[in-house]
Amino acid sequence: QVQLVESGGGLVQAGGSLRLSCAASGSAFSGYTMVWFRQVPGKEQEFVASITWSAGSYYADSVKGRFTISRDDAKKTVYLQMNSLKPDDTAVYYCAADRGVIARSPLAFRYWGQGTQVTVSS
Repeated sequence: QVQLVESGGGLVQAGGSLRLSCAASGSAFSGYTMVWFRQVPGKEQEFVASITWSAGSYYADSVKGRFTISRDDAKKTVYLQMNSLKPDDTAVYYCAADRGVIARSPLAFRYWGQGTQVTVSS
């Protein structure tokens, strides 16, 4: 079992930056793929970025070049550095995890955090 807790969301003006954190507890972290999804009301969850157990990273086209995902296995934490934020980035951001998974579908991940709201004003 893995428990995930996100933090770092908030309100920021367009062009600004935020860093989201997702702290894991309860089980081994190093063998897990960590992923960020986001969701706006009335829409499906959208893949944002993921990082594998070997630090391979993947990004949605909409955030490539602006967002950076990283992990600190010693702290059991994954980060999402979000730069040049746009109003379209406004969403609830969710951290998810699972062992040995490389996927962009939320169905592939068993463990989820509660989400953190990111609001980008124009």
